[in-house]
Order: sequence, then C-alpha cells, then structure tokens
Amino acid sequence: MTKIAILDDYQQVALTLADWQQLPSSCSTTVFSDHLPYGDALVARLEPFAVLCIMRERTPFPRALLSRLPNLQLLITSGARNAAIDLVAARELDITVCGTQSPAYATPELAMGLILSVARGLPREIDSFRNGGWQVGVGRDLHGSTLGILGLGRLGSRVASLGAAFGMHVIAWSQNLTEQRAQEVGVRRVGKQELFSQSDFLTIHLKLGDRSRGLVDTQAFAMMKPSAFLINTSRGPIVDETALLAALESEQIAGAAIDVYDEEPLPADHPLRRVRNAVCTPHIGYVTEQTYRAFYTGMVDVIKSYLAGGTPLNVL
Repeated sequence: MTKIAILDDYQQVALTLADWQQLPSSCSTTVFSDHLPYGDALVARLEPFAVLCIMRERTPFPRALLSRLPNLQLLITSGARNAAIDLVAARELDITVCGTQSPAYATPELAMGLILSVARGLPREIDSFRNGGWQVGVGRDLHGSTLGILGLGRLGSRVASLGAAFGMHVIAWSQNLTEQRAQEVGVRRVGKQELFSQSDFLTIHLKLGDRSRGLVDTQAFAMMKPSAFLINTSRGPIVDETALLAALESEQIAGAAIDVYDEEPLPADHPLRRVRNAVCTPHIGYVTEQTYRAFYTGMVDVIKSYLAGGTPLNVL
C-alpha cells in the first residue's frame, strides 16, 4: 500500500479538483486541511506516508523535518520551485522532489485588484456602506499614474501589460533587468532610486533569494512619495517588515496592499492586522480554481509517473 498525504488543503477542495481515482488501487490518500507547524506533532502525522503533496510553502521541509521521515520517498510541491524545501537534504536522504506546472495569471490579476483596492479606498467605502454610511473618501485614478514594477519576469511582465491597459505609465527595475527585456515587455527601464521615487504604485514580482531578501528597506521607503502605495504579492521577506510597519504607521507612504508575510499563517495578534492604511489578504495570489486544478492534476500525474518506474515528471 502506497500511503499518500495531501497537506494544508485549507479550502478542502483537493480531492474535487483532480481525478485522484486515476491512481492504482494500491494507493490510499489522506487529506489534512489544518496546518501544523514544525514539531513532534507534525512528524507523527507525516511519518507513515511515502508520498507527500504540499501546497507552495505552507509547510516548510528543512533537513530537520526530512530526516525524521524515514518512509518518505516522494515529495511533490505545487509550482515549479519551492524555497521552503531543503533540496540538498532531500537528495542525500534519497527523497525525490517534484513540482507541477504553475499558471502565470492568477497572481498578476490579484496584484491589479489590490492596486484598484488601495487606489479607490474600497475597504473604507465598503465598511461605510455596511455600517449605514455613504461616501467617505476620494479615490485615485490609475490612468496617467506611474506603475513601478520591481522584477519583470513572467509575473511582472503580465502586471505591466495590465497596467498599460489601464493607461498607466509603466517603469521597471531589477538587478538583472536588461534594456532589451524592458523593450520586449514595452516598459521603461529605470534605476532603483528612480523606480522607488517615481512610482505611484510599486508592485513586487521578484523571486525570494539572498539578493532580494530585505531589498525594500528603510532606505527604499525613504525614496518613495508620501502619496505612493506598495503592493507585495511575491514573498514577505523581500520587504523588511519592521520598516514597512514604520512607514505605514508614520504615513511615510500612503499605504500598502500585502498578500504575503514573513510568517504564515500570520499570527492573530500581528500588527499588520490592525494597520489602518494597509489592505491585507491571506496569501491568496494563487488561490483560484484554475490554478488549483493545475496544481493537483499535476500532482496526480507525478505520482502516476513515479509509480510506473523510471524518472518521474518535473523533478526539481
């Protein structure tokens, strides 16, 4: 019997969004919809399973955890990469790690939704309406404003096209951005200081790594306009959280829209849950039906290829 576990299925939809019946009858599948942090309880939960299907970085798999799972043979993450998996340790422990296809449109769409939300003050207006009130603020136009994109890869370039459709002036910078790439996407390449100082809406679309961790820091916030908004749908640690809170609480910037955090799920008493000028969502950038279907269907395909022998699909 091949024991399979699906972790962190918050919405309890994993079994409905892919055909798990394709797997051999010798497979048994268990779904966990709650989240357990690293510790003895998590180890005891996962120890019986040979195959683990995980959703992005919801549950990290460092060496300390992998080394305590002697039955684990196959670890499948949604998406083509997962920085929360110690791939070196997995290789040394003879654990195969695979990914799935990752559609590129869900997160850019959320980024634009968050930009619209902060530009028009939607949470404030909705709260007023629900409490019996009426208009309470004056919104900002996207047309004619400057959209700054930090990272012009697969996701950033989609946001650039969406911003252009709204009539925004789009500029971009990253450490690796070339003039040729900027021209291909149809945006103006600028320097780091120009990106932060000119953007009315600054949206982050970088991978998390040594060079990007803490890139948006106190100095970066000091470059921004007092009327500017920061949007982060990428990874929490790219923004220095202490600097972000200080910039919001002092109104050094107009506000922020945040979907990703240093610690997830975000603690109930975290200050970001109470900041007046922040629109915060619980890491839902990729949480759409089409994206989930791609993830879970990909996991089924990986398991089938693994059980069939040979090299499984999408080895990381």
